[in-house]
Amino acid sequence: MAFKNHRTRFLRDGLVAVTLILALGMVQQAFASCGAVTCFVTIGSQQQVPQKGLLTVNAFYNYVPMRLPDGTTGVIPHVDQERRRMTLDEHKELSTITQTYTLDLNYGMTDRAGLQLTVPYLSRTHDHLGELGEANAGAGQLVQISDKGIGDLRLTAKYNVLPTLRSMVVMGAGVDFPTGDSRERSGNPNFADEAPLQLGRGNVGLIGLIYQTYEVIPHRLNQFAFVSYRHTFRNRDGYQFGDEYLLNVGANLVTVPWLVLTNQLNYRYLVHDNMNGALRQAQRPGDPGFPGDPITIDPTVKDRRVPNTGSTYLAYTPGFLLNLGATTQFYFYAQIPIARDFNNNLAQGVSYVVGLTRFFAP
Repeated sequence: MAFKNHRTRFLRDGLVAVTLILALGMVQQAFASCGAVTCFVTIGSQQQVPQKGLLTVNAFYNYVPMRLPDGTTGVIPHVDQERRRMTLDEHKELSTITQTYTLDLNYGMTDRAGLQLTVPYLSRTHDHLGELGEANAGAGQLVQISDKGIGDLRLTAKYNVLPTLRSMVVMGAGVDFPTGDSRERSGNPNFADEAPLQLGRGNVGLIGLIYQTYEVIPHRLNQFAFVSYRHTFRNRDGYQFGDEYLLNVGANLVTVPWLVLTNQLNYRYLVHDNMNGALRQAQRPGDPGFPGDPITIDPTVKDRRVPNTGSTYLAYTPGFLLNLGATTQFYFYAQIPIARDFNNNLAQGVSYVVGLTRFFAP
């Protein structure tokens, strides 16, 4: 028995070390395309309501690469929210990697009601060719944007409406608080980076969610589903992020008490962003003024949809969870795209989530 306990502690400590190495030692840069996204998976300990007085702590790392799919040009508009103007075909996206470090706290207020606080830390670097049709004889110039810090905090109230021995249905409502910087100027000190590249969205967001799970075979196999919706209000610069719809379905299989295998399908639909601004067009070869300043199409500052934002994404996500004693879990997921449409923009590739869960009883 002593050998078994020693082996368990060794495995636990080793996995903690691996987690830290993955979180801190992998590519130490992050990119955010104009329309940056995250890897979204269902983690049961994050979505459930803990028992009264129980604190569940999730700490996880999220790695999301983005590349241009075949047949995609990556030429998209430039959005200057401070000067209220959008310039079509002004820059070309190159590549993206997004890394997020998240601390998620769940506390059981009662056996059926709980509060959840999600604190993301983001590190972002973005590369694109800007000033197409103007700089370098119209070929554009390389623009590099980097930023890191706390993003928008989310506070969610949840209630378990169906607490039975084999099933659970949790309904929740939350608020995104605009704690993340929304006016960073790392790309050019004369104006703010584009809104989708900022750490925060610049205004309050509202969230609704439903999480459901049922034990098909008690203590052996359970299925789950998760649905959520986010709406963010227009910020002070006249920019509004599109609504987000998420749908996850999957199943968990307990192979042995310490190893759980999980499979899930993840679907996300993002509505186009929109902004208040005038409309311009970058010069193109053959235009009389090429290369030169963009051409004004409509000087009126009004609400406009932002092309090349919004997306549809479907992924298959296998993963596993290790129970390291009664109070600690380690998990890993790989999100593999099946179908995706990012409107001529960078598309999300194979993404990863790795993390730890600790349970603290009263």
